[in-house]
Amino acid sequence: MSEKSFQPKVAQKSPFVLEEEAGKKRAWCSCGLSTNQPYCDGAHARETTGMSPMVVTCETSGKVPWCGCKHTKTPPYCDGSHNSLP
Repeated sequence: MSEKSFQPKVAQKSPFVLEEEAGKKRAWCSCGLSTNQPYCDGAHARETTGMSPMVVTCETSGKVPWCGCKHTKTPPYCDGSHNSLP
């Protein structure tokens, strides 16, 4: 797979809304290939996508809308971009 031509795979056309704890580090899958969505499992490296996960520390405890379509303009969070996908 050519690293320059890789486009993220749409894992799902809605956010993954999950309960998170303040201070917890998470690695959000940006390529869409992880089997542990929305978190990274290293698939980007195995498939040589040229992509990397986005590592964030949760600022507050509560529900987090992680982007599932991988096309958000506000990664790693859902911004509704899935509504305009074909």
